[in-house]
Amino acid sequence: MNIFQLCDMIRQTAFDIHVYHGHGHLEKVYENALAHRLRKNGLRVQQQQPVRVYDEDGTCIGNYSADLLVETEIIIELKTAKHIADEHIAQLLGYLKSCKLEHGLLINFGSYKFQMRKLAWDPTKQGMKR
Repeated sequence: MNIFQLCDMIRQTAFDIHVYHGHGHLEKVYENALAHRLRKNGLRVQQQQPVRVYDEDGTCIGNYSADLLVETEIIIELKTAKHIADEHIAQLLGYLKSCKLEHGLLINFGSYKFQMRKLAWDPTKQGMKR
């Protein structure tokens, strides 16, 4: 399964959770629901997984706990906010950069309308991919 198919599966699963559970629950409820349903679909999902954080010279300087890490290649950052804010995007991009991972999904279950953003960090260009 390529990265686009994987993101599509996660997007549809998160949307289905949003339709069923609505908005208003704690972030942990959505985290558990998404992890559960993705595992039922055969994906490897780790919750609150420590991911190494690296400095610019490659030195490991600590760990960050990802809400969800799917197939060891996609960080999922979950929110229960009124809307996705610029600081949420900056947070996930920072995680991708310092963890040296390329793909991330920002999913907000707090809004009446389902919100999700796919972000990618290009380590060769030191910037966000479009």
